[in-house]
Amino acid sequence: MASAFSNQIGNRNYLSPIGFKFTISKEPKVSFFCTSARLPEITLGTAVQPSYLKDIDVPGEKISYGDFTLKFFVDENMENYMAIHHWIVGLGFPESTVQYKELIRSENNELDPKKAFSDGSLRILNSNYRDVAVVKFKDLFPISLSPLEFDATEQDINYLTAEVTFKYLVYNILDKNNNPL
Repeated sequence: MASAFSNQIGNRNYLSPIGFKFTISKEPKVSFFCTSARLPEITLGTAVQPSYLKDIDVPGEKISYGDFTLKFFVDENMENYMAIHHWIVGLGFPESTVQYKELIRSENNELDPKKAFSDGSLRILNSNYRDVAVVKFKDLFPISLSPLEFDATEQDINYLTAEVTFKYLVYNILDKNNNPL
């Protein structure tokens, strides 16, 4: 016989918004100063079933994922900012196709179009800063990088932050052992 408490929440602690870590395979320097990340929305399209009284909305068959936005402190040498900047320039190659070729060139000097993308992981941490879940993003690529605003009239030192927005193929939410939740 099932206990009355078997369908209750076992852990009544709230998820903290500061408990996260982000890593990206292609650009590990970006993850080191990550200050905020937003888990993107996921939406399911709908279809309309005609009816003589009222049309009925039914679940569709296509899922749509929102963009993934990440904010990070810019390091003193701008290495993390420039890593994303070079990635975007390589994808868009505004001056010549050599920029794209350099982006996708592998260690053994071959061209690999898969190097234009990278997987990433957003680790969600509990109140003890231990992994609770991992959000795995497949085939990320940046689509925008915020400007850096320098201002000599600032009274206090506010370190520069940048925001990068990524598109990706899909994301999956896994437990701390990389099993589907």
